[in-house]
Amino acid sequence: MEIMTNHGFRKTIKYLRAFIFISLIGMTLVLLLLFGVLGYAKILGAPPLAVPQSTLYIADNGKIIGESNNGQKRYWVPLKDISPDLVNATVSIEDKKFYNHHGFDFSRIAGAALADIRAFGKVQGASTITQQYARNLFLEYDKTWERKFFEAFYTIRLEMNYPKREILEGYLNTIYYGNGAYGVEAASQYYFGKSASKLSLAEAAMLAGIPKGPGLYSPFVSEKRAKLRQRIILNTMVDNGFISKRKAALAAEKTLKFSGKYPNQQVKVAPYFQDAVKNALKYQLHLDDRTIALGGLKVFTTLNIKQQKAAEKQIQKVVASNSDIQTALVAMDPKTGNVKAMVGGRDYQKSPFNRAVQAVRQPGSTFKPMLYYAALSQGFTPSTTMRSEFTTFHFDDGASDYTPHNFNNKYANGEITMAQALALSDNIFAVKTHLFLGEETLIDTARKFGISTELSKVPSLALGTSGVRVIEMANAYSLFANGGKKVEPILITKVEDYNGNIIYQKQAENERVLDPAKAFVMTDMLTGIFDSKLNGYANVTGNSIAKKLTRPYAGKSGSTETDSWMIGFTPQLVTAVWSGYDKGKPIDMVAEKSYAKNIWAQFMEEALKGKPIKDFKPPKDGVVGVYLNPANGKLATSDCPVKRLTYFVKGTEPTEYCTEHLKRGQSLPLEPKPSQKTPWYKRIFPWGH
Repeated sequence: MEIMTNHGFRKTIKYLRAFIFISLIGMTLVLLLLFGVLGYAKILGAPPLAVPQSTLYIADNGKIIGESNNGQKRYWVPLKDISPDLVNATVSIEDKKFYNHHGFDFSRIAGAALADIRAFGKVQGASTITQQYARNLFLEYDKTWERKFFEAFYTIRLEMNYPKREILEGYLNTIYYGNGAYGVEAASQYYFGKSASKLSLAEAAMLAGIPKGPGLYSPFVSEKRAKLRQRIILNTMVDNGFISKRKAALAAEKTLKFSGKYPNQQVKVAPYFQDAVKNALKYQLHLDDRTIALGGLKVFTTLNIKQQKAAEKQIQKVVASNSDIQTALVAMDPKTGNVKAMVGGRDYQKSPFNRAVQAVRQPGSTFKPMLYYAALSQGFTPSTTMRSEFTTFHFDDGASDYTPHNFNNKYANGEITMAQALALSDNIFAVKTHLFLGEETLIDTARKFGISTELSKVPSLALGTSGVRVIEMANAYSLFANGGKKVEPILITKVEDYNGNIIYQKQAENERVLDPAKAFVMTDMLTGIFDSKLNGYANVTGNSIAKKLTRPYAGKSGSTETDSWMIGFTPQLVTAVWSGYDKGKPIDMVAEKSYAKNIWAQFMEEALKGKPIKDFKPPKDGVVGVYLNPANGKLATSDCPVKRLTYFVKGTEPTEYCTEHLKRGQSLPLEPKPSQKTPWYKRIFPWGH
């Protein structure tokens, strides 16, 4: 037994010695690796504390129109000019051992790892201020081991080559506080309207809590969460010996006043457009806020500076300076969808709310072209006639009624054609058409035109009572202008990263979503609002601006009690203009009701000045143009006092001649085919009046 025990003991000693020997080798290798890393870091020397680059926004002619707010360059302040309370609050909540460690807090790392293991997930961070600053020197935020290694290596280099004060100064000048504010000075100016040196304890504690989550702890997102975070920071400052409990209590109870804007903020070129571009970078290209603001990107946009200036100029010229009414304008190239000009309001500094892309307003009669496009697919033609008269529509066996009205309660009290109904904006004709087609038809058709906002399935939808966005309507009319090809509003054509690599490039689309013949027939009908030949019981709706126009246009105006619209186009440019009050106040003044039309007309003329005058060309196949008597939609004879060239989908053109102006005994050019049947549309509508 003794021999066996002695043998086992010697065997154990042998294994123990091997373990110690291997451990010593391992420790030696680790130490060699550590000294190698430290030596290499020392050889490399101090890393350049380069701040991230500004992102540049570039117009369609290559000129820079804007630069992101580079907080690190523009608002960098030395540590001595930062409130000591803010410095202490930041150190207290982010890294209380900052002045004692050498870049890594190993006890905190162990604690965070233990918390993560208990929670089976990432619940607690362990990054020191130096690590966070090292991370801020990188443009990439990908969670790879390579990035983590370089972050750790930069942390070592920072600690070896810079004093704590410089590291802390760099950190405070680079962290993100939300709302585009990078660094304490920018944040202090934005949130409290004062320099970082003048922050009170209460303000400093509030500000120090924001970087953990600007989308959660900003007082502009949730003041309640911001106050709770402030209290936590004040308590940590007490625990870490920076302030007394009494000071913390007084600061926690103090009511703070927030600014929400930068002092002396400068208006940039097309500010509403640039905001829309930033949203596209974030929500369509899925770039994070830091990359957008400080990634050194080159963003090539669709903006045409000349047309943008023309838009802003005409709005300022047309709208009375003392009026509170608002306006929005979107101009697009119908062939590409490229947005050439955008105005989201009259004064960006007073209201950055972008009414061109954010506001949802009733489009009124500008919605009718989509209805009549759908009607062309159901046998309607520009010559289709219906009665325009005061009408009450009965539903649910008489349980509910709907009585639309024409402008100024004027009616033809007789038959009018669809072409004239569109030109005069007859509401009775529109509602009858809508109900005949079925209320779902207009909704489905609007979706085909790119309208994404929710639409109500009601009789009044034909009159534009469901809200839409200005940019959606500009896009919808682009489909008429380009012959039915699908487009969508494009703000960005290309994005390059800070190294010049292309990270996004818009690809051209060539999908056709409308029938080109019907799209052209609708375009031809939309020229009617400027043509006095279609005057009837009222003048055509574009009559007031027709004399200002020097080239062929198609378009449609629209109005509700609270909204005024004008949307029109040439083959080169589509423009939608809206005007109204933000709070939905009725537009009562006659001058205000004409703002949208006048802005549109004067903008289109200035924007297209010097460009070739282009007419609307019919497609090679599928349409036929004939001369009609516009009053009744029949083929005109030489005796008709008014003749108008009107286009039809081939095979649907009228065959009956107008007989109203024939002299006694005179025969028609061609004998019309006798029609013994009552027109289909007169047999369909049973509504009383």
